[in-house]
Amino acid sequence: MTLRFHWFLPTNGDSRGLIGGGHSVPDGVGRPGARQGTAERFRPPDIDYLAQIARSAEQLGFEAVLTPTGTWCEDAWLVTAALLRETSRLKFLVAFRPGFVSPTLAAQMAATYQRVSGGRLLLNIVTGGESAEQRRFGDHLSHGERYARTDEFLTILRGSWSGEPFDFEGEHYHVEGATVARPPEPPPEIYFGGSSAAAGPVAARHVDTYLTWGEPPAQVAGKLDRIRGLAADLGRTLRYGIRLHTISRDTSEAAWAEARRLLDGIDPAHIGQAQQALAASESVGQQRMRALHEEFRSAGAAPGSVRDLEIHPGLWAGVGLVRGGAGTALVGSHAEVAGLIEEYAALGIEEFVLSGYPHLEEAYWFAEGVLPELRRRGVLPHLRATA
Repeated sequence: MTLRFHWFLPTNGDSRGLIGGGHSVPDGVGRPGARQGTAERFRPPDIDYLAQIARSAEQLGFEAVLTPTGTWCEDAWLVTAALLRETSRLKFLVAFRPGFVSPTLAAQMAATYQRVSGGRLLLNIVTGGESAEQRRFGDHLSHGERYARTDEFLTILRGSWSGEPFDFEGEHYHVEGATVARPPEPPPEIYFGGSSAAAGPVAARHVDTYLTWGEPPAQVAGKLDRIRGLAADLGRTLRYGIRLHTISRDTSEAAWAEARRLLDGIDPAHIGQAQQALAASESVGQQRMRALHEEFRSAGAAPGSVRDLEIHPGLWAGVGLVRGGAGTALVGSHAEVAGLIEEYAALGIEEFVLSGYPHLEEAYWFAEGVLPELRRRGVLPHLRATA
C-alpha cells in the first residue's frame, strides 16, 4: 500500500492561532482573541499568500492541496485555477457542492480544468450538512434529499465523461445527451466523505476515495468496515483517506507546548459560540467530532488543560472547540506522529489530508520531520521532495 500525503489551502484565512468558522460556525467565531492580537496575526487569504503555500507544498513533496468550499472561503475553482501557473506538479483537490451547478456543466468544468492543468484536478464532493448555508445558496432540500441528489449528480458526472451521449431521468435531474467536448484524461479522481446512513451507499457506488475526519483509530476502523461492506456488495474496492491537523516538533514536549499555546489563545466565549452553532449541525460527522471533546466541555475545563483533550495517544481534539469540520490534530514528536500515521495506515488509510496553524510553517515541520521518519521506516521509500 502506497501512502499519499496532501496539504491544505486556507482560503478563509490563516493565523498563528486557531481559526474558527466553517461547517455552520459564523465567520470570525473562534479566531484568535484579543490576547493574541487578531489584527496582527490574521493572514488574509490573498492570492500571493496562497501561492506561497502551494509552491511550498509542491517543493516539500505533498501530492495535492485540498481547497475547501463554503460561504467564508474564496471560491475553490477560481483560486486553484489561478495557482496552476504557480506550480508544475501539485494537484488541486477542489471541494464543491453538487446541486449548485448542473452536473453536465460540472463535468465540462472538470474536463476543461483537467486539460488546462495537465491532469492535476481531484474532486472533493461535499453534499452539505448545514441547512442554513444550503438555503443561503437557494437550496432547500432536506439532509436525506441532498444525498439522493448527490447520487444522481455523480451518475451524470461520470456518464458525461464516458465519451458517449448520456441520458438520465431521476427525481432531481433529467438530462438528454449529456456529454463533454473531450472526455478528461485521466478522469478526475472523486473524493467524498459522510458518516450518515445516507452517505454510505453514495460512497460505495461512485467514489474513488472515501474520506473520514480524524476520529480515534477504533472509531475509524468501524466506519471503514461499514463502507467496505457496502462497496463489496457492489463489487467495488475504494481507497480510504483521513483529514487531520498536525503539530509535529523535534520533541514531544515542544509539540504539546505548541498545542497549549493554541489552546491558551482561544477566547473562552468563542468556544461557547462555536459549539452552540455546531450543535445545530445536521452533519452526523460533525456531531461525532463534537462528541470527542464533550467530556472536556461538560467538565467546564478551562483552556490550558491541554492533555485533557487528548482522546487517543497523540490525537488532540482541541481544534474542534472552535473549528467546524476536521477538529483533531496529530500532536507529538516526529517519530510519535509517524507512529500514529502507521496506526491509521494499518486500518487501510492510504491518503492523509493535513493542515496546521499557520499552514505555511506547519507544512515545513511535517515534511521535514515526519516524512523523513516515515521513509526511514520504509513506509515512503519512493517519496522525494522536489527542488
